[in-house]
Amino acid sequence: MGISLPSNRDRTGTVCSGNSPGFGVLPALWIAEWPGKGMYGCELRGDSSTRGYQQYGYDGKDFLALDTERWVYYPITDQAQLSVQRWNSPEQRAGERAKYYLETDCINWLRKYLEYGKEELERRGVCRVWGRVRPEVKVSSRPSGSAMKLHCQVYGFYPRDVDVNWKMNGMDIPSDEAKQVLPNSDGTYQLRASVEVTPEDGASYSCHVDHSSLDEPLSVTWVSVTKYRG
Repeated sequence: MGISLPSNRDRTGTVCSGNSPGFGVLPALWIAEWPGKGMYGCELRGDSSTRGYQQYGYDGKDFLALDTERWVYYPITDQAQLSVQRWNSPEQRAGERAKYYLETDCINWLRKYLEYGKEELERRGVCRVWGRVRPEVKVSSRPSGSAMKLHCQVYGFYPRDVDVNWKMNGMDIPSDEAKQVLPNSDGTYQLRASVEVTPEDGASYSCHVDHSSLDEPLSVTWVSVTKYRG
């Protein structure tokens, strides 16, 4: 499966900016010539540092996203491999073009909106103002052969930096799966951390979340349904 890069004429957008202690997000949503959706945005913080993001969905699911440290695209599903190879190819260099847009054009537009349109945006309720937003945490599981796959979904938090780990009896459980922080359309973020375990009698499995919005790390324990079977 492959998808094509959307053109400029496919883009429509809204603006959100705020402070306390000072932040802005310029998100936009486009529908291109394929049955998928893309979202990009840039973030301007109170200390003048910036951050950008870009991701795509296909058929209602996350598809691929942009690594804004290496400026290459990575697949979120196996079906995205072909698109990622093409976008990262020397012929397209899509990541380099996205880098210029997110670090230059998007930030310049955001500064302009903050300078000229902040009060109007707040009056209309388009602007969301927040400093820190606490994460919501949900744990779930599904069988994986003779083992169990544990998932910890952390969502709706701001700012982006977060530490999420699975623990057994208070000790970290290593995981081979990369944990990707993805943006939500409202400017907050989400992350899913997964591990595969073979449940042991008497063992406690919990997801630990550390975020700047929390007074202390949050711990959510996974409860196996087998504990309630007769």
